[in-house]
Amino acid sequence: MLKSILDALQRGRLVELPHTDKQGALQFLATLLEAIPSIPPGTGVVEAVMEHERVSITSLGSGWACPHARVNFDGDLSCAIGWSPGGIDYGIPGEPLVHMIVMFFVPDNQRNNYLKEVSSLARVLKSNPRYQSIEAFPDLNTARNNLLDLAHLAMNGDAPNARARMIRLEALTKGVQPVERLQLEGMEADSLTIVAGPGIEPIVLTQNQELSTLAGSDTGLAAAIANGKRYRLEDWQVVPKGSTAYVGERVVYDCIAIRVMRPQA
Repeated sequence: MLKSILDALQRGRLVELPHTDKQGALQFLATLLEAIPSIPPGTGVVEAVMEHERVSITSLGSGWACPHARVNFDGDLSCAIGWSPGGIDYGIPGEPLVHMIVMFFVPDNQRNNYLKEVSSLARVLKSNPRYQSIEAFPDLNTARNNLLDLAHLAMNGDAPNARARMIRLEALTKGVQPVERLQLEGMEADSLTIVAGPGIEPIVLTQNQELSTLAGSDTGLAAAIANGKRYRLEDWQVVPKGSTAYVGERVVYDCIAIRVMRPQA
């Protein structure tokens, strides 16, 4: 069962990696994990991931890797997933480039569940070579759909019934609250989260694809929000709601993006 992977997909923690080097990609995903509200401030996920990677290679082969951060307190097993279209050199001679990194946050009480998830993922990859050719995925949505298929295979084998798969996935993710999205009369509003800090590129999290594309390519958004200012992204107005500071001068900014809905023709 790959429940933490399903949870990551449900909560929008599958991202296209902006870095092609291993260290940059791992730091990017670890920063994304640190932004999860249930992970206490000052946990040091980035440092834990990098320290473990210095003494142990976490590649699964076949273009996949599963780095992790272990912590000595109880909590929820969580993960963040990064897809690299160009691939990342993981420093292992003879192995293909890594295109998919599934990074886990592993509290003490979740070590058995973590081992079960990694072993399930490795087993499904070994028995289904088609998922090893992820360099051929054309876009992030294709990567997401293939991860859903992998989760289905880990739970049910090769049953072809798509309807049964969706029922099973809905049952597993029942109770997960979606990111806030509102439609008021004549207006549309979506939540938007920005993770920023010295030495890292801002990370934008939202379930609205259009908003994600606009915010991810805008160079002035993070600075404006950090100064408490509203910011316009084409039709959207981004309004800061609050912020939380973390170790390493990283800050998570909670925002709401609002726009007037265009009348339908």
